[in-house]
This record gives sequence, structure tokens and C-alpha cells, in this order.
Amino acid sequence: MRVNTTPDNVQLIGGEMLLWSDLTQARDWGAIATELAALFVTERGRVLVVGPHPEGLFDMVAARAGSLSALLRSYPDACALATRHPSARVFCGRLDVLAQAEPYDLVLAFDGFAALHSAESPVQSWRESLAALSALIADGGRLILGVENDLGVDRFVSARPAGREGDDSQWTPHGYDVTYPNSPETVERELQALNLSTETCYASFPTREAPRALLATHVLAQRPPDALTVPLSARGYDARMIVADPLHLTRTAFRHELADRLAPLWVSVARKEPSAPSHTILPTGLLQSGPIVHEVIYGGTGWSRSALSAPPVTGRVRMVAADASATIPHGRVLEEILLEGCARDDLRALRDTFTELGAWVKAQTPSIAVFGTTDNLVWDGVRLRLAESGWTLDDAPIVEVVLCRILWRFAVRLLAAGHHHPWPWPIEADQLALTLAGMCGIPCDKEHLESAMRLEEEIDTVIEPGRTPPAYRELLEARDHLHQCLSSSQARVTRLETKLTFRERDLQKTKAKLRKVRRKALACRRTLGYRLSLRFARPRRLARRVLRKFSS
Repeated sequence: MRVNTTPDNVQLIGGEMLLWSDLTQARDWGAIATELAALFVTERGRVLVVGPHPEGLFDMVAARAGSLSALLRSYPDACALATRHPSARVFCGRLDVLAQAEPYDLVLAFDGFAALHSAESPVQSWRESLAALSALIADGGRLILGVENDLGVDRFVSARPAGREGDDSQWTPHGYDVTYPNSPETVERELQALNLSTETCYASFPTREAPRALLATHVLAQRPPDALTVPLSARGYDARMIVADPLHLTRTAFRHELADRLAPLWVSVARKEPSAPSHTILPTGLLQSGPIVHEVIYGGTGWSRSALSAPPVTGRVRMVAADASATIPHGRVLEEILLEGCARDDLRALRDTFTELGAWVKAQTPSIAVFGTTDNLVWDGVRLRLAESGWTLDDAPIVEVVLCRILWRFAVRLLAAGHHHPWPWPIEADQLALTLAGMCGIPCDKEHLESAMRLEEEIDTVIEPGRTPPAYRELLEARDHLHQCLSSSQARVTRLETKLTFRERDLQKTKAKLRKVRRKALACRRTLGYRLSLRFARPRRLARRVLRKFSS
């Protein structure tokens, strides 16, 4: 029996890292990378995958492509991939030493060049790595390249400096390469310099570690609806220390038409010296919601999306087959409307909005309404609509539990973020949720609220693994509000203490006067005239008593 043998389809080319693995630090692409790459994989095409990628992508390429080759610097990762796909050819080593006589029809580099250099050799610049990679592309072949944005919105959200984590992979710190691109236009120019024409460039959201959406940069200027920004920013920050609310920050970037500039990641699809026109129609965008990838469509009728695969049918919380082209609603996110009313202390507007929310919960099917929250419900001026539909829940709860889940989530976010609101500050989220339920016209009790909390945990484990923690800025705002309340309370205590001091002083003066009067009265009682008057007064009182008895 041979131990620690290298698989026959693994070729060591130099610069391999024998005791290193990139799997734990690889980018979690979900299924959108596989869906995009599947558009260009042909039966006779030769495909090269450079760097760590999802297993689903390797499986798809191995099943569809004529041949699969991979370049990994990690020796354990290369052996694992070669064992999983015996027909694939796996190169283990650095990018700059890989030389092939026959170029490839498709090169996939979704993770860029960060994991293609060895720790024992000088790291090439981004431009040099791109030149080495472009030499492996055949005429008419394509390159799908991912480029991290050093000024992405997730960099503003994260409290930790980007590329300064200090882990084992940071032997060459990021951010000091002068050839690194700083915009989609720069990426396009670098590709053109190597005879690679950009077919389209996608902006990826919500984070560079876990992309879940790709939107073509040329359509971002068309002002996508706010409902589209909800799935682009609501998830992906649960395990990180964040500075600002990612949902609000991403939505603001879209409104100011800066989504392409502030995208955490750019993904370019380029073609080398095209000798014939391309017949591949690239999607406007790809969006992953749960296990399903949707294609985002932009046309004359507005924005819509359609599922690219059938949803799974297992589980109590599951997806259902949606319409062929589900329209993405326009309008304001309900949470923004509520926060605006809270900031203005406009109880009438808040009451009207909560009344609309209560009416919406009553009108909807409970198995669908249970997935509504204040941050994925959109108000178009006429009615409320779900930004993300397609989920259902077996054995749906009653209306009170559905409403309590919506209101409790909003109360937690409102209080944790330190937003101003017209209710007493010592109020807890549970109490506030029950108060808001009364404003909705659907009275609820603590039992409904407890059931809603259990339901929230069950849904989050499927749709949103982990809840986004309060941001540092929001915690500072909450602290400032608490400091203001504490200062006000301390000032009131000081005023009461001052008033109490004056009252105690007046009380001492009154007590002194009373003691003085008592001493005078005692001295008066000891005089001879006072004693004689008492003796003369006793017979008179006795005579009065006798007369009263006889008269009665």
C-alpha cells in the first residue's frame, strides 16, 4: 500500500506549497459563479480554472467541458481535486511558471490572482499576473476575472482594516501594488492592452468574501429599485464587526449612482481577439436567494427576475416555483418610512403606516406573509409588496404571530441602532412590539410574541444564517442617546437635591422656632399666675359637667 502518493493527474510545476491549503480562505461564491461559467462551457472546449473555486463549479466544468485543467498552489488541494476528478489535469505551483503549448478556450479566475503565488518566490504585480494568464487564452477564447475593489462598500462597513488581518496568508500585504486597478474602466484598459476586449463587467454584492449577486455595470445607471438592494446588502455581515448599517449604506450608494464604483468586487468577462461575433447573450444580472439563482432582467417594462432552476421541495421552510418573470417592485422600503416617522415624532403618520401593515398581514396568505419584514416590504404609494417572494412555510401560524415577528424584528433594529423614536426610552423590544401591534389594529399578547421569536429563529436558519449585528456607528448613536438621557436624569436629580437642601434648611429653621416656642410655653406653665388660673378653672369645669348631666 502506497502512502502519501501523488495522483497521476497532478503535475508539480514549481512553487507548490506542500503544507498549505487555500480552501479555508477561499471566496464563497455560492452558485452564481457556476451559473455564469456555464454560459461559456462547451463540449469541445478546453477550460482552465486558476485558484480555489467552489466544488460545484469544478463538477459542472468536468461534466460539460471537453477537458478540464486546474492550477492550484496548494499541494493538498491539488491532490484532493485530482482524486475527485480523475479525468482533470491539475497543475500545482505558481502562475508565472505555467506554460502550455495549446491555449485554452475558457479561463476562469473568479478569485483573481491572490492565491496563485508562492510564499518562497517574489510576488508578481497584478499586471504581470494578468499578462501571464492572457498568454494561456486561445484566440476567440474567454476570460472571467474577479477583481477586488479596494474602495468597496464592504470596506466602509467593516471595522477591521482590509488586508490587515495578520493571518498566515498575509505574507505580502495587499494595497501596495501600483498596477492594481481602481475602477471597472481601469480593468477594461488593462485587458485591452493584452488584446482582450471586455464583453461585460459585473458589480458583485454584498461582500467580497461571499458574493451573492452580479449586476452589469452598464445598467446600474438606470436606478434599480430599492427592492433590489435588499438581497444585495441584508446578508453576509453576520460574522464580522461592522461600522455602519450595510442595508442603508448600499441603498444610498445605489441612489447616488455609485454602485459600480463602490461594488465590493468586479467580475469581467473578456474575449481575446474575437474573429467572429459572439452569439452568447450575457444576463443583466444574477442573484442568489437561498439555494436558487435568479436571472435579473431589465427591459422597457422595468426590472424583473426569473429562477434558473427548480426549487427544492424538502423542509418546512422552502421555496416555491415563482412566475416565469416576477416583477421587482418599485417604491420605498417600509423600514425607511417608519424610521422617518420616528425621527419626526409623527405619530399620525406612524399610525397610518402600521395600520397599512396590519391590513396587509390580514389580506395575505399566512404562509407567505410570514416572510415579510420591514426591510423587505416595499411601499409604492398604494400598497405594500414583498421585495423577495417565493418562500412558503408549511403549517403557517396565525395572523397575530406573523405580525409579532415583523414588529419584533423592527423593534430590535430600532432600539439596537439607537434611532430616535417617540416612545419612552426604557421600553424593551418586547413591550414595543406589543405596543406597535395595537397601532396595527391587531392586539397581541406575550404568547404570540414568544411564538414569533421561535418562528424567527426557524426561518433565519434557512433564509438568513445569522442576523446582522448592530453596527458600531449605531451603537455609538445608542450610547449618545443613553448619555443624553442620563445627563437629563442627572440634571433633574441635581435640581431635586438642591430643592431638597433648601427644604431641609427651612425645616430646621421651623423646628428651631418650634423648640423656642415650646420652651416659652413651658416657662409660662411654671409661673404662679398660670397655676392659680388652673385651680380657679377646675371648679368651673366641674360645675359645667354637673349642669349638663341634670339638663340632659
